[in-house]
Amino acid sequence: MYFILVFILGLFFGSFLNVIIDRTGKKESFISGRSHCDFCKKELKWFDLIPLLSFLLLNGMCRYCGKKLSFQYPIVEIVTGILFLLSFIYSLNLFPLGGLSFIFVFLFSVIVSSSLLLVFMIDLKFGIIPDGIIIFSTAATFIYLLYTGNFLHNFLTGIGTAAFFLLLTVITKGKGMGMGDVKFAFLIGLLLGFPIALISIYLAFLTGAFLSIILILAGIKKFKKDTIPFGPFLAFCTLLSFFIGNKILEILLKILNFG
Repeated sequence: MYFILVFILGLFFGSFLNVIIDRTGKKESFISGRSHCDFCKKELKWFDLIPLLSFLLLNGMCRYCGKKLSFQYPIVEIVTGILFLLSFIYSLNLFPLGGLSFIFVFLFSVIVSSSLLLVFMIDLKFGIIPDGIIIFSTAATFIYLLYTGNFLHNFLTGIGTAAFFLLLTVITKGKGMGMGDVKFAFLIGLLLGFPIALISIYLAFLTGAFLSIILILAGIKKFKKDTIPFGPFLAFCTLLSFFIGNKILEILLKILNFG
């Protein structure tokens, strides 16, 4: 029952994340203003905004103009529901008896995972990593680290990862990396610490290069002309490392020892 309730809560929060994603691209406030159809501008009613259910019942179309809606909306809602579940399980593993510590870790996990999802979607869709999301997530991570006592180690890791990305930005003259990636790299180091942050960044470069080669070979992207945002790869691998970073480290150590 708890898992179902947490997943449903995640669906509703995912609906809010969709608002942030869309309005960030339009440079509109996501705090004020009613939701409306992007095509006919008709203000949506509450029954048009029931997460996942409204999309399914309306066949993925606007009730008022019949235009097809983006699959972004149900996908983000479902993924957010899954992230809420993962955060719940992650917190339960640390504090099986619940209590204030469980609530604190759960809320932090939800904030971090939701922020990474926002970075993934916004950079993928609009090619930007919003400062507001990075600042908010960094502040939340600072508070969490002060609570857990791992502040200095993770802070130094954050400085190191940011310096590495800043060097890449200087070398590529802002073409390969941007300052958004530098700020994000600091958050990654601060959140994960060493060596998990290093593994996360390595996996991001690996998956980014692999997918880029596939897109170029498929003719979807052109070498030296098209750019592929790196933020989504960083966000995905950071999210993966946040939840199962220790398991990934164990696997890598076993592979190295085997070799």
